[in-house]
Amino acid sequence: MKKFLTRLLLALCAVATTGLAAAQSYPNKPIRWISPWAPAGGNDVLSRAIGVEISKTLGQPVVVDNKPGASGTIGTDMVAKAAPDGHTITLGSPGTHATALSMVPGLPYDPVKSFTPIVLVGTVPNVLVVPASVPANSVQELIAHLKAKPNSYNFASVGNGSMQHLAGELFKRMAGVEITHVAYKGSAPALQDLVGGRVEMAFESMPTVLPLVRSGKLKALAVTTPKRSSLMPDVPTVAESGLAGFDVTVWYGVFGPAGMPADVTTKLNQAINAALRTPELGLRLRDLGADVAGGTAQELARYQAAESTKWNGFIKEAGIAP
Repeated sequence: MKKFLTRLLLALCAVATTGLAAAQSYPNKPIRWISPWAPAGGNDVLSRAIGVEISKTLGQPVVVDNKPGASGTIGTDMVAKAAPDGHTITLGSPGTHATALSMVPGLPYDPVKSFTPIVLVGTVPNVLVVPASVPANSVQELIAHLKAKPNSYNFASVGNGSMQHLAGELFKRMAGVEITHVAYKGSAPALQDLVGGRVEMAFESMPTVLPLVRSGKLKALAVTTPKRSSLMPDVPTVAESGLAGFDVTVWYGVFGPAGMPADVTTKLNQAINAALRTPELGLRLRDLGADVAGGTAQELARYQAAESTKWNGFIKEAGIAP
């Protein structure tokens, strides 16, 4: 028994020493940061900005590799199947790490179980906007306008199952209005029809609609996050406008493959948190309409799990088909 305990103690020491050595030597080669979206988009821009900052701290270059396709799930799957040594990571969002479970048939990974959460980077509100021609200057006035003629109005989104679509469906349910979803292939055609008055409302990303709101072509009635945005401090939230509990938050979180060593995860978490505190990265996030988050890996894990449960349950209840 004594020999067995001695061997066990030696084995545990060896494991601990190996893990410590791995953390101390990490990273020992360039970090591949897969952006599962096309270049120049929000995910790509933010990935590159963070990569530049953490490369200074970690002492290795961070190479952003764009792998777009299938609503972001192609590149995300590549990370899920990579070696869990911290040298392959990605910037995830609700579409890749929550709602994909319900909206992507044959999804080749589990949005929660296939990844190691590292850190929540930032949160972004969508904005409830209407054309200047719509006779509503508040959420309650819009609800009254929609109820006056049920099934007569439309709301636009950038695609079926997008957070903009889900925001519209949640609004329909909570406000008790009947409006028709019109899915577009991206923001540009949706906003063109919105400004032209061919659709009556939309929940759109803040950076996209901000110039149109400032020019008076669109009216911003509310933001979808629980708190007001620093970019639109005078615009109330949907929740404080009468629909208590309304929360549709677009978020960005850094993930690696499942099974990453805890010390490596901590080292990445600390590097990214430090980067988020730099003025340069704070400004870049602000340009994207995002509020800086940060925090522990465990906090991201809890947040992601809650978001996955919330939205996949809602998609099922609302009968939203992929």
